[in-house]
Amino acid sequence: MASLSLFIFVTLAILVILFVNPTFSTSRRALKHKKVQTGFRVTLKHVDSGKNLTKFERIQRGMKRGQLRLQRLSAATTASSDAAQVEAPIHAGTGEFLMNLAIGTPPESFSAILDTGSDLIWTQCKPCRQCYDQPTPIFDPKKSSSFSKLSCNSQLCSALPASTCASDGCEYIYQYGDYSVTQGILASETFTFGDKVSIPNVGFGCGSDNEGDGFSQGSGLVGLGRGPLSLVSQLEEPKFSYCLTSLDDSKTSSLFLGSLSSVNSTQKKSITTTTLTKNPSQPSFYYLSLKGISVGGTRLDIDKSTFEVQDDGSGGLIIDSGTTLTYIDGHAFNALKKEFIAQTKLPVDSSGVSGLDLCFTSPSDTSDVEVPKLIFHFNGGDLDLPAENYVVTDSSSGLLCLALGSSGNSGMSIFGNIQQQNYLVIHDLAKETLSFIPKQCDGL
Repeated sequence: MASLSLFIFVTLAILVILFVNPTFSTSRRALKHKKVQTGFRVTLKHVDSGKNLTKFERIQRGMKRGQLRLQRLSAATTASSDAAQVEAPIHAGTGEFLMNLAIGTPPESFSAILDTGSDLIWTQCKPCRQCYDQPTPIFDPKKSSSFSKLSCNSQLCSALPASTCASDGCEYIYQYGDYSVTQGILASETFTFGDKVSIPNVGFGCGSDNEGDGFSQGSGLVGLGRGPLSLVSQLEEPKFSYCLTSLDDSKTSSLFLGSLSSVNSTQKKSITTTTLTKNPSQPSFYYLSLKGISVGGTRLDIDKSTFEVQDDGSGGLIIDSGTTLTYIDGHAFNALKKEFIAQTKLPVDSSGVSGLDLCFTSPSDTSDVEVPKLIFHFNGGDLDLPAENYVVTDSSSGLLCLALGSSGNSGMSIFGNIQQQNYLVIHDLAKETLSFIPKQCDGL
């Protein structure tokens, strides 16, 4: 009887150790959900950093990429309203910032394009049928102990816009607006972010056939859109934020997920918060509720429906970290341009050498030049931008230019990253809000 009591005591003691001692059964791998408990920070690097370019030159390069991205975003919206004309839905693709992360066990580091205009996380995988040259070695799933293919009946496979069921699992195809494409096997893997925060069972595309001109700046892409395949959705984090440094700053920008995205009481005094709206035709995009624009003290005469999503899914204003300039509806931009010219006491430059829609000939000393205020009136608050967020000067050409452009007749408008620089931009998906807080981002 004594030996039986001793056996029971020892058994209970072992059970207590197993459940209490964190070195045993609290592995992140065992968690059903991948929710980040403490939050983490990821550094972001602009794609043109380290190239010895002026701010004006970076804007010009970004503008060329941005015009292509605008075409992609517009094409995605058009395709969604007439889906019969395409084989698979198309997405924005590419971007302006790279994030460093690692994949697998043991972890292999790589840099990925950050894209708030799409959802899928993917990287190139061996063996490759068609792969582009990337800056880091191509991921080899056979060398990782945590790699696992996802089945065709998995939730993430069902969330894909286009997929097929093969003998080895769920095969995906994900197409972007310039007809760049990634396709391969949908799998799960351990991803490591920031200060060695490892998250298991992250669904991603293991691409064996990848084609696209804009992909080569990174070794894959991380989607931060609103759909179930995105990183924020998979982490079950209702909030994320980023802080982008000025384009003429060589320092890195930052992405925050989890608790680090929160604001403290001192920041709340200067916060501008607006509502996020949805477009059923493009559920991944972050649409803002823009009511109007003022130049100086003049509210522009813009029809109130200009920035609203239309019944066919066209129109609306999205916020996008992957587009350099802000592009607004052609009629609205013409009104803005006219008022800006009227209030700026400088001659208009008609040479077109800058590639921007509106430039002025400026004196060599621009310290006395006054530019009118530019205010975006959002539902919930006004965003009064500092001049450096919408005006750029080029000493070599003697130009002062407006860092905004016309989206033409596409109907879609984009709030670009120059206008977001040195703001902490907080996406709260639980409250369906987006907030701007002035912040010196190079000090983070």
